[in-house]
Amino acid sequence: MPRIRSGAWQVTYAALARKWRAWRSEHGLGIVPQLEYASPVPAPPSASELGVLYRDDALLVVNKPSGLVVHRGWATDRVTALSLARSIAGQWVYPVHRLDRSTSGALVFALSADIARRVEELFVADLITKRYVALVRGMAPEHIGIDHPIAKAKDKPKLPAFTRVARLASYSVVDDVSGQARSYSWLEAYPLTGRQHQIRRHLKHISHPIIGDVRYGKAEHNHLFRRRFGLERMALHAATISLPHPTLATPLTVHAPLPSELTRLLAALEPPSARSFTAGSGEFSNGEPE
Repeated sequence: MPRIRSGAWQVTYAALARKWRAWRSEHGLGIVPQLEYASPVPAPPSASELGVLYRDDALLVVNKPSGLVVHRGWATDRVTALSLARSIAGQWVYPVHRLDRSTSGALVFALSADIARRVEELFVADLITKRYVALVRGMAPEHIGIDHPIAKAKDKPKLPAFTRVARLASYSVVDDVSGQARSYSWLEAYPLTGRQHQIRRHLKHISHPIIGDVRYGKAEHNHLFRRRFGLERMALHAATISLPHPTLATPLTVHAPLPSELTRLLAALEPPSARSFTAGSGEFSNGEPE
């Protein structure tokens, strides 16, 4: 729904239309705007709030919160994950991949241009594994491989894209408006290619869009989880990243623990056994058994 914003105040066109019709019906005159007070935009995180998951002389891995953009690009954010990572490292850092603004989880920075080049070569060679967890609409398949080409833009050619998905748990949630019971699934996804919005678009393609995804999801389900559980973000988290260390040549696996808003969501859903399917405890392994 389009909104006109001014500071913390916003006017919705739907609200204006309702007031306009009521006013005209009663008086046959003018338009009375309906102002709605929006929740204040939260303050951007500080460097101390950006959890460091792993750090050595070559790499810095942080746990990016939802709502924080990786770097400015087209955005105008004053604070970005890149600027916070620079503050933590005390030097220039190089993002070697990206996460969408609304996605949380493990984000890797190289501490030199040479290390960044080496990590990019690992991506090209398909030697890096990323595991995501997400809450989606419907009863997702127990296991599925999604082979669906994706174009970066409408006028661009479609490129091969592959994602492996496995359902971890399923839930039934009663819609507090309709009274209808709806099914949802907690799943893990492994993107085997790196196309833009790949997991989000692939899950939409199989009719299981991510809850809270305002671009590829369904508004009625997003609104339900906002009303029932206070979920104000997309339920997608980059849980684990595994790669050969660019200088040590040993396996490195970093786990990003679920943020509190997602752990609360899983705790509110049932069955409780689903709570074992979290992203990990924030540990990393460097060639050691887990």
